Amino acid sequence: MSARIRGTLSGRAKASRTSGVPFSVPLYGGSSHNWLAERTANISLAPDLKLALKIPYAEIQRGTRNFNTKFLIGEGGFGKVYKGTLRDGVNVAVKRSEPGHGQGILEFQTEIMVLSQIRHRHLVSLIGYCDERNEMILVYEFMEKGTLRDHLYSSVENSEKYSSQSKLSWEQRLKICIDAAKGLHYLHTGLSSRIIHRDVKSTNILLNEEYIAKVADFGLSKSGPLDPDENTGVKGSFGYLDPEYFMSLQLTEKSDVYSFGVVLLEVLCARPVIMTSDRREEVNLAEWGMLWQRKGQLEKIIDPSLMGTINSSSLRKFGETAEKCLRASGAERPMMHDVMWDLEFALRLQQNSMQRELDEDSMNTASLELALQAVNHLPSHRVPGEEDNSFAVLGGPDASVTMASGVFSQLRIDCGR
Repeated sequence: MSARIRGTLSGRAKASRTSGVPFSVPLYGGSSHNWLAERTANISLAPDLKLALKIPYAEIQRGTRNFNTKFLIGEGGFGKVYKGTLRDGVNVAVKRSEPGHGQGILEFQTEIMVLSQIRHRHLVSLIGYCDERNEMILVYEFMEKGTLRDHLYSSVENSEKYSSQSKLSWEQRLKICIDAAKGLHYLHTGLSSRIIHRDVKSTNILLNEEYIAKVADFGLSKSGPLDPDENTGVKGSFGYLDPEYFMSLQLTEKSDVYSFGVVLLEVLCARPVIMTSDRREEVNLAEWGMLWQRKGQLEKIIDPSLMGTINSSSLRKFGETAEKCLRASGAERPMMHDVMWDLEFALRLQQNSMQRELDEDSMNTASLELALQAVNHLPSHRVPGEEDNSFAVLGGPDASVTMASGVFSQLRIDCGR
């Protein structure tokens, strides 16, 4: 659910470099006055919108307790997002655009049009919308665990610094990336008319209670056949934006692939895609990650909480996948299906290594049990206890250690015959 800054391209670039929010080439007004003018100048919603999804304003107002701040779960340039409950008891996320810096009519319509025609396990579902009283409100399924970024790092208050405190395991992170890749693959190939998201980033990947990931925010998406002569206007978020798209203004699904490659590094390193640093090479995550990837030392920049938990082969495959996504030429980048396959392979490598560790632990435990059984069947060096016919080990506590050592030695010899 992205924030969008209106204004000139240069003005947006300056603001986005420091704030990390999306920008777009101006297609419609951005001031409060212009927004209200759009809503009141007989500009109606497209007639082919799914009116069956329309939810009365009163129902949304009731479900959010009149947009009570206690139910506020998100806020940005798009406006505010509230947790709500509909009359049937279903929990929802209510995205309410605000005058002057919320989404415009075109984005509002696009989101409704795209989400009303798709249903996929890894795409956030649209429950309904409201366009009464000069309001532009979208109602989505509620995602209990919030955004992927919430689980990677957070900004330090009153500072440009960040803190990484992720509790996601490497296996969880891989599964989340695979889920998101499946959602994007469906957008690119699963419909009669392909859809390019145009704003793939960690805040637009949401997690439900089981940490299943779903791609969200389709306000900037572009649907329909690609026209090589069409200039769509650059839209996206700094740090994630495909450089080729930025320079050529020609949009393809490979722009989503590039942005997803940045997300992969964000997942691995748990740091912002653009950050303030005295070292120039660290400012841009994509450049920084590829610098270490080309050195073959990607492990040096991973999230500290993952240290010692990632299988080297899994990390190598993951790094190669990110590198392919971030190639300068879109023609050389993989399709999302290939990205998905590579990530699933990286997951199998991780899971196989974990299984081997479990098997080795199990074998060690079995060997110990076998040894203890052998101890119990050796000729006794113990004497009966005085009262209960139990046996006491002669020679004090060290004697049992010596005996066990002898048993292991005997077992090794027997196995060698």
